[in-house]
Amino acid sequence: QVQLVESGGGLAQSGGSLRLSCAASGNVFSINAMGWYRQVPGKQRELVAQITMNGGTNYEDSVKGRFTISKDNNKNTVYLQMDSLKPKDTAVYYCNVPLGYGMDAWGQGTLVTVSS
Repeated sequence: QVQLVESGGGLAQSGGSLRLSCAASGNVFSINAMGWYRQVPGKQRELVAQITMNGGTNYEDSVKGRFTISKDNNKNTVYLQMDSLKPKDTAVYYCNVPLGYGMDAWGQGTLVTVSS
């Protein structure tokens, strides 16, 4: 099993920045990729960014050029640097590790609120 603990998030003004962190523990040797999803009430959870253990990245279109995902393999930690924040970025952000066979590990979620 993989356990994920998130930190960061909070309140930011439009145009501001926040940084999220997610530390993995447990069976970390099984991790091939880590990512961030976000969810607002009434909508499905959506992928924001993902990074593979080889460093490959992909981003949801609306965050390209504003968000940066990175990782520290030694610390089994993934980061999401969020710049030029917009009110529409307001959501609960979840750290994710795909485990294969349709299963995922999820963090507890951290609320990001961007005021206009």
